[in-house]
Amino acid sequence: MKVCIYGAGAVGGHLAGRLATGQGGPEVSVIARGPHLAAVREHGLRVQTHDGELHSHPFATERPGDLEPQDIVFVTVKAPTLPSIAADIASLLHDDSLVVFVSNGIPWWYFHSHGGPLDGTDLRRLDPDGSLFSLIGPDRTVGAVAYTAGTVVAPGEIAAVNPRNRLILGRPDGRVDSRVNAIASLFDSSGLEATTTSTIRDAVWAKLSMNLVGGALGVLSSSVMKDVLDKPSIAATALTMATENSAIARALGCEPADAEDVLRKQSASTHLQSVVQDLQAGRPMEIDALFRVPLELAALAHVPTPTLSFVIELVTQRARASGLYRDPA
Repeated sequence: MKVCIYGAGAVGGHLAGRLATGQGGPEVSVIARGPHLAAVREHGLRVQTHDGELHSHPFATERPGDLEPQDIVFVTVKAPTLPSIAADIASLLHDDSLVVFVSNGIPWWYFHSHGGPLDGTDLRRLDPDGSLFSLIGPDRTVGAVAYTAGTVVAPGEIAAVNPRNRLILGRPDGRVDSRVNAIASLFDSSGLEATTTSTIRDAVWAKLSMNLVGGALGVLSSSVMKDVLDKPSIAATALTMATENSAIARALGCEPADAEDVLRKQSASTHLQSVVQDLQAGRPMEIDALFRVPLELAALAHVPTPTLSFVIELVTQRARASGLYRDPA
């Protein structure tokens, strides 16, 4: 089986390291660039985990054309980049390929096979020219939510700090699929827990609760949540944010994480969320997928979000002022 990881950063590199280390696993390749690509080519990929270092030598390139058609493509780049690489992803596929989008926030395929009056609604902030839908398509798409807190600490080196690393996989239409189960089974002996679900949108909202609280307040404070949520006034605001997020999810037919449980977990978190890392590194920020599209969904579902709206406007302005976010035309 041929597996390509498109985007070998903190999440993608971690997945590649898990898949490429074991014996008798899939043939793994990675799409990377710059010093990270050069380091992987020269020294291999090193992933520091709670249980020790994973050292592997996946085939690494920056040109999708260097690869044969792949059976599975894991796409682990940030949401703002996706439309610009849709054609490159499509070039890696054969008729039976599956594309696993490992993402934070609301995914571009969210309303495909959603059911109800919003079924098929386009999310133009996430797929402005429809290239993801037309060139890849939701029928070959697998949604994925990752709990693999990590950081690229040096070219070719990734630190994955979670003692428990998880990947949740599911089809947008919710159908039970032996091929998705086969993707999960690739990780059976890797040390990463991969499971499948028929309700992938529930998993999306559960992770989004953490991203909305930790990401938004992290952007505004440049701090990890453990250093922020010990202040009662901030903790109260965070709880309201998580509660409003849960209300949006339920209005759209999903069951999110418990708001108080989200706050408890965030209060102990020493991980600087990826959107904050992007701000500090001067990289484009996932403002739409993480923050603005959830507000659009709230409007579609007629859910009031006064606290989320206030905080997200501040976060968006912070990103604009840093030159890391441009409002869609």
